[in-house]
This record gives sequence, structure tokens and C-alpha cells, in this order.
Amino acid sequence: MGLAPRLDLRQSQSLVITPQLQQAIKLLQLSAVELVEYVDQELESNPLLETEDTGELGALTESAGNADDRSEEGMSVVDAVEGQTEAPLDIEVGVEDNEAALSLEGEGNFDTANAQDWGSGGAGGEAPDLERTVAEAPDLRSHLVQQLNLSFVDATDHFIGMWLIDQLDESGYLRADLTETAEQLGAPEAHILRVLDTLQRFDPPGIFARDLKECLRLQLQDRNRFDPAMEAFIAHIELLAAREIKKLREICGVSMEDIQDMIAEVRALDPKPALKFEHAVSNAVIPDVIMTPLPDGGWRVELNIDALPRVLVNRTYAATINRAAMSKTDKAFMTEKLQTANWLVKALHQRAETILKVATELVKQQEAFFRLGITHLRPLILRDVAEAIEMHESTVSRVTTNKYMSTPRGIFELKYFFTQALPSANGAASHSAEAVRHRIKTLIDAEAATDVLSDDRIVDILRGDGVEVARRTVAKYRDSLNIPSSVQRRRDKSMELGVG
Repeated sequence: MGLAPRLDLRQSQSLVITPQLQQAIKLLQLSAVELVEYVDQELESNPLLETEDTGELGALTESAGNADDRSEEGMSVVDAVEGQTEAPLDIEVGVEDNEAALSLEGEGNFDTANAQDWGSGGAGGEAPDLERTVAEAPDLRSHLVQQLNLSFVDATDHFIGMWLIDQLDESGYLRADLTETAEQLGAPEAHILRVLDTLQRFDPPGIFARDLKECLRLQLQDRNRFDPAMEAFIAHIELLAAREIKKLREICGVSMEDIQDMIAEVRALDPKPALKFEHAVSNAVIPDVIMTPLPDGGWRVELNIDALPRVLVNRTYAATINRAAMSKTDKAFMTEKLQTANWLVKALHQRAETILKVATELVKQQEAFFRLGITHLRPLILRDVAEAIEMHESTVSRVTTNKYMSTPRGIFELKYFFTQALPSANGAASHSAEAVRHRIKTLIDAEAATDVLSDDRIVDILRGDGVEVARRTVAKYRDSLNIPSSVQRRRDKSMELGVG
């Protein structure tokens, strides 16, 4: 066979991620504080950018406040999305447009955590610094959220837990008034206390205490050292600060040697249990969206103009420079800066529109929560919102990360309003995943030693109850509840019967 050069024509599709898309993705997932920092850096590096009190973003926000009401199911929502000339920024694949194939085909079911990780590393085409990745420890919030996800199967309890986590101060103390919290969330105070009781068993010991005495008590209980004498010691610990050791010993009813041991033990405790996580940077929460009630019973949803940087392109300056005698290199530099400035203004505008559109849909979906309280929080996943506003799930995921909404019930991260749902087998309303986990646990707790339920039988029972769920999902939920397999449970129950 002879070797000779030849030309072949091939047609193929490939994923193109332009620098503009990388910037758009980055802007979409930045918090309000991070966005201001990013824009400040761009202002320093681009001579064609400037800030203005009234700009495109300001106009967008103003239109949000003056837009006509939309009524849906008896609920009025005001936003700036209708009538827009350009669609909000969506990261979804367009087959015919390479610039928009920007988008991310193959992302599929892109969950929140992956979206954030992808945007911070992969989108820029640079791998994260390995040394920095290994050295980083989880911050306090992440550490607590991991425990929260394993401790609660009920969506309402999980929501309350998230709220209380966000009320902790830098030392790990809970400073929120529980009566006000109950009124704000629309839940009984006893319910809040029940969730708090579980949170106070989290690591590090002493977390979620409301004062120093409770912090020390929680740590002693964790060490199984909170006996009546120690209880009296903690109740009168101010005597230790006043050095009235003799009086403290009499109150505790112990010997001098015992009181000295108790003093040493208490001094070994950590009065500020969260300080070991002090490396975590805690930014001030600035709401991106403001939600207020309307006189007719609806809701006004608008962007927080104070959280939006107003950036304009100084075209007059650009034209003046362009008319001046410049070298080819200088002209190329100014052309690049003009394109970058135009894209930044457009990306900021689309980011604002997208946030507003997602927030408006969340208010519609969780309207019962805002009116009646947390017990009316409905199952909601990213796909529900994405389909309603005709966007990709990854876009919704990025928009709801580190974005906050000020509501009559307080300031919440947009992710608060998502709780996974499972489809119904008979076409009825979907079921909360937390409720399904609870049902699985109830079934296993009630099983007899001679009739241990396999995962397949649990699937059949749930389907009989109208819950469509796969066997692997049951196994996953069972593992998350730290429940062993049916084989292990059968072996354990047989051993218990043999011992009996």
C-alpha cells in the first residue's frame, strides 16, 4: 500500500467555552460581596469602565419596582423579567450557536455542589492548586451542615436547623431569641427547641449554647461528667471567678480535693468552641433580592439596588482615544478593553435579570411558606424551577448559591427553599425525600426479628403507598440513616434471640 499525502474533510461537534462564557459563569455564582470585589478589580484594570449612580443595572432594578403585577393562582408577583429584550443568562447548550455552546452539554443532572466546584476550577481551564486544596479544612458552617444532613429526615426540621446554623456567632453561641425565631418561621417554639436539642449534640461539643454555663454543660455532658455536684458547680461558676472556693465547695458538697479536680476539669473545657474554625471567612450577608407584601395580598419581588454595582462603558473616552494617533499594539489593546467592558456590562445586566427571574419563581413555588409558616414548605428541586422558567438546572444551581432574599420572615439563602421530592406512583402530588426516609426508618424499626424487610420488599411497600422509588434509592436512603442491610439486621436479631 503506497503512502501519499491527502486531504480529508470531517465534520464534528465540540464544546467551546469562550472567555466571555467563563466570565459569565463566574459572575453568576458570585455573592454580592464577591461581585463588588470583582467589579472593583475590573475598574482598576480597564480604563473604559466607570461607575455611575444610575446605569443599566439601576434601570433594571427600577423597572422591577414599577412593573405591572402578574397574577398567578391569586398571587401577584412584580418583576423585571417580562418585556426584556434579551433572555436572562442561561447556561444551556445551543446546537446551532457555537457562542452559546458556551453552554455545558453533558452536564446533565448538575447538582449544587458540582456546579460550584466546576465554576471555581474547571470553567477557567485551570486545575485547583493541590497544596491549597489539601490544606483547606471545612469551615464551621460546612462542618455543621454535614451533620445536619445526617441528623434530620424531615424537611421542616432541616430548614429550622439551617436557620439556626446561620444565627451562630464567631464563638459558636446561638444569640437568636427562640420566641422571635418561632414567630418568624411560623413554627411552635417547642418545635424549635426540639431541633436545637439535636443541634447541641453536634461536634464540636458546646456548639449552639446560648450562654457560657450552657456551653460548659454541653461539653461536660459529652464527656459524661455532668453529675449533680458538677451541675451545682456550673450553676454557681461565678464564685470561681470571685475566688470564693470554700463557698463553692460547700454548695457542691464535695471535699477540697474534689473541688480542685472539678476546677481543673472545667478549666480544660473550651468556652468558645467555634474558634478552631476561625480560619473560615465570614462575609456579611447582603440580600440580592427584596421581597415585600403588597396591599392586595400579593408580593413584590425586586433586586436590591444597593447590592448591584453600576458599571458603564465610557464610549466618549473610547472614541477620543481611537481618534488619536496610536500604534497598532495600542489600538489592539483599546479594542480588547472595549470588548471586555461591553461584555461585562451585558453580563452584569443578564446576571441581575436571571437572579430576579429565579427568585420570583421561588416565591411562587413557596408562597404557602411565606404566608403560613415553615410547616407549609413544599417539596421543591432545581428541576421544578428550571422547567418553570425554561432554564438549565445548572443555571438555577449557580443562581441560588450564595444569593440571599430578604423576606417578611427574615433573610434566607435561596437554597433554603429546595427540598428533594420523589414522584408519586399514582400520579398524585410528589413526596418529599425526607418523608420517604422517615417512612423507611419507620418500616425497619417496626420489623419483626423473624420477618426482616429486604430493600426490594420496602420498594413494594412504598409503591403500595403511592411512592415510586427505585431499589438503589432505598439502599442509599438506608445507608444515609446508618441502617445495616437486611442480611446484617437478620444476623443481629438472631443473635439477640439466641442470647435471650
